[in-house]
Order: sequence, then C-alpha cells, then structure tokens
Amino acid sequence: MCSKVPAHIERKGNGPRSMEEDRRWVRACRPEIRAPGLNDNTADVDRLIRAVERSLGGEVVRVDLTLMRRIPRILRDHRYRVEAVAAREEGAWRLLDLLPLGGGRSLVGAAVDVGTSTVVVRLVDLEAGRTLEEAGFVNPQSEFGEDILTRIHFASRDGGLDTLRRALLDRLNAEIARMADDHGFTADRVYGASLAGNTTMTHLLLGLNPFWICREPYIPAVNRPGLLTAFEVGLGIREQAPVLVFPNVGSYFGGDLIAGILASGMDRSESTAILVDVGTNAEVALGNRDWLMACAGAAGPALEGGVAQMGMMAAPGVIDRVTYRPDSGRLEVHTIGGRPPVGICGSGLIDLVSRLFLAGMIDMRGKFVPDACGSRLRDEEGVPTFEVVPASESGTGGPLTLSQPDVDALMRSKAAMYTILTTVTAMVGLSMQELGRFFVAGTFGSYIDPKSAVTLGMIPDLPLDRFVSLGNTSLEGATRALLEADAAERIDRIRDRITYIELNVNQEFMNLFSAARFIPHTDRSLFPSVAAWESAQGFGD
Repeated sequence: MCSKVPAHIERKGNGPRSMEEDRRWVRACRPEIRAPGLNDNTADVDRLIRAVERSLGGEVVRVDLTLMRRIPRILRDHRYRVEAVAAREEGAWRLLDLLPLGGGRSLVGAAVDVGTSTVVVRLVDLEAGRTLEEAGFVNPQSEFGEDILTRIHFASRDGGLDTLRRALLDRLNAEIARMADDHGFTADRVYGASLAGNTTMTHLLLGLNPFWICREPYIPAVNRPGLLTAFEVGLGIREQAPVLVFPNVGSYFGGDLIAGILASGMDRSESTAILVDVGTNAEVALGNRDWLMACAGAAGPALEGGVAQMGMMAAPGVIDRVTYRPDSGRLEVHTIGGRPPVGICGSGLIDLVSRLFLAGMIDMRGKFVPDACGSRLRDEEGVPTFEVVPASESGTGGPLTLSQPDVDALMRSKAAMYTILTTVTAMVGLSMQELGRFFVAGTFGSYIDPKSAVTLGMIPDLPLDRFVSLGNTSLEGATRALLEADAAERIDRIRDRITYIELNVNQEFMNLFSAARFIPHTDRSLFPSVAAWESAQGFGD
C-alpha cells in the first residue's frame, strides 16, 4: 500500500534547503565544537550546548540526563566532529543524539493514523521532506471488539487495557521495524513520531482508561497528551524521540479530526470551508482562520457500505463506481482492482442508488418502481430486492442484490449527513452556497463522485470545482506535524479555537432531518442541477 508523495511535502530540485525548510520539527546540524585545553576548560555538555545553539540560530538547547552521561565519550571518540540531532519543544530544542559525521544517514520520522479498523504508517525522510513508504494493517484490537464501545468494555476487564495496548503496539512496532529494514536501516533511526486517532483509540494506545468516555457526562482521561517520548509511549523507535499525540476536543471529537483540519489548511484560510470525514460517524468541521466549529453525527455506517447486505469496506473486488446506459438499460459496475465484484462500498452504493433514481427505477421516497425495474426486481420473503450483478458475473458465485431495507438505510444516512451540514452552517448564519471549499476526507472521500452525492441530496448542490477529495487526512495531518517546526503550537491553536456542537439535543436538527429523507429533498429548489441531470437521464455516462 504505497502512496504518491504529497506535493506539499516533497522538496523540488537539489539546491540547498531554505531557512523555512531547515526549521523542521526534528532536524540535524553540524556544530563547530572546539576541543578543550588548558586555556578553555568549559565542561563537555556546556561546550556542546553552546555550539549547537550557534548552529540553530541562537535558540535555547536542552539536554536530558541520559544523553549527558554519554556526551563526554562520544565527543572524544569522534574528536569533537559530530552531527547533533535535536527536536523542537516548547520554544526550545531538545538534543536527542550525537552521531559521527558522514555515513550518508538521513533522519526519519513516523506518521501514524491510529484508526479503529485500520492503522496506517508513513515513514518520512525528515530532511528531504519526502515519503519513504506507507503501509496499513488491520488494527489487531479488532480481535477483542470490532467497535469502540466493545473495546471500552473489554478494557474494563482485569488486564484488558494492557492487552489492547500491547496488541496495537506490538503490531505497530513490527511494521515500523519491517519498513525500516526494507530501506536499509534500523528503527532507532526514527527520531520522531506523530500519532492521530479518535479519542478512544488515543486512550487505548497510551494505556489510559477509557471507561468514562462512554458514560455520562462522557469525560476523557486527558484531552491534551502533549509531547511524550517514544520510551513513555512504548514505540520501538529511538527511545528519546519525541512523540506528538494529537489532542482531542472531547469524547467524540478526536485528534484525527484535528489532524484533518491541519491537513486541509482551513485553519489558515481566509474563506470559510467545510471538512467532512465519514467513518463510524460523519464528523464535520466548519470555519476559517478566525473561527472553527465542529460536530459529529450518526451518518457513517450506510455511507461506508456497512448497512447494505452486500456492503463492504473498500478493497479489491468491491464495487466503487456504477454507471447506467439509458440506451440499453444496463448497469455497469467498476471494481477496485478490476476483479469480479464481491460487494459494494459506500461510494458505489451512492452511485448505484443515484443512477437508479435518475433512471426512474427508484422514486423520490427511495422506493423501487416495479414497472421501471422489470425482471431485475423480485420479491424475497416479502422484501423487494433488485439484482445489481447476476451470479454469472459476480465473484461470489451468487447474485449481488440491493434490497428495499438497504435503500432505506442509505436514505436515513444521507438525510442525516445533509442535515448535519445544514444545521452547522445555519448556526453561524451561513448558507452552504457561501462555502469556498468542501473538503471530503477518508477512504469514502477518495472514491465518492460528488454528482452522485448531490443527486441523492447528501451534500449541497455546489459548483463541482469546490469539492476537494483529501484522502486520509488523519495521516496527512500527522505527516505535516512531522515537517513543521511549529506543529505542536499550531495544533493547540486549532484545538483551542474549536467550538463543539452537540446535535443530539438540537430540535431543529430533527425537523430538518425529516425534510431531507427524500431524493434529493422535499425542497427541490435546493438542488437545481438534479433536475437537469434527470432530464438527461444521467450524467452523460
């Protein structure tokens, strides 16, 4: 699972790095250290600190006791010709290591998206600002509970919290070691890490009791873990390497969303933007450089393909796109990897239902129209069921079908999504037409066709160039944190500016939700583009 190097972190050309590029969070320098003599009896550590401070522009440098114990021998073994590795912390630099000059080494960092279902690791060359490798694996905590609530209950058992923590750390450390070995170095060359996950996943990784997160009044153990060391966290990298753990806003707005805001850049944007990340819930951030608001709502599972009988997470063989040919009346499916279809993910489900609606096979209530569906619609134990892929063309040996309850679940999720967006924008006096950018994050955002989502009335009818797919913003934000000297301060500023909205107690939300349970909406004037697509019987598939 390798990725293209993000354009914003790849250094172009072979020329010298600018001062901005040099001010990485973790960086190396070559201090000019004068050997001691009878006329200069400055202590070794003091001598080193002064030289490193000169190399880093005069800023304060701190040294831990563990490194102090090694400094005299290192300096003499290498005749005072060393490379110093330092990390930026709270307006100063902390010395991490001293290395002999030469050897062609590069400093490496690890960015980690600690997902509930999948964990993704990206190794980054901190000096060149480029990705070395990216890999993902199923979160081993899934063995003890597929969802967050089950894991919280498991953590309450005797030894349960440590079991969950060790399962994740052992697998994560093994993956980092494997990636490092593939690139010809050991894991102790990784001098920094950043971790972004939801509130519960952060607690489980750090060994913090999540018991009270899911119990009223829903209080985490900590919202701002701050900068830790790899040794404290249990990461198998350089022991004294700094580890930036993204903070939470509360029980239901975690560091992964703050990483998403960081990745989108909306916290520095003059125009107002919205960021939507669909996972177990639909999580939304709205704002600009002056203010930020956020909320979360239950709109995720159906949009991930997790409710439909043939629904699956995005993987090889899973349908991610659907087209309709009006001339032949044929549905054509596209699968990830080009394999025979075995299921459908959220983007494919949205495509499918929007095409069926534009073809007249599903009405505005989300109900199948028997006359238009013809022989493809059949009754299975009293449930209308539409055949999407016949058994002869599927990769399962049986037909892939869409039932009326599947469509109903999607209708509820799409209504919830649109209502969340409507509510959060209305609370700040904005119409959705005023949004400068509409960022869509996550795997869902990587595959979704905005036209299909607009057709269903899941997202607003905006000019298509305003929709920006960002992919894994949790991982991208964690990567940026490795490469920005002021990352910790910027992340704290983002967190402190967020106003979190609780939608479950918002009566207006429930009123708007009812109006949104139609395709595209009870107020068709909100979706003028859909009328044009209906008359054309599609998007020009």
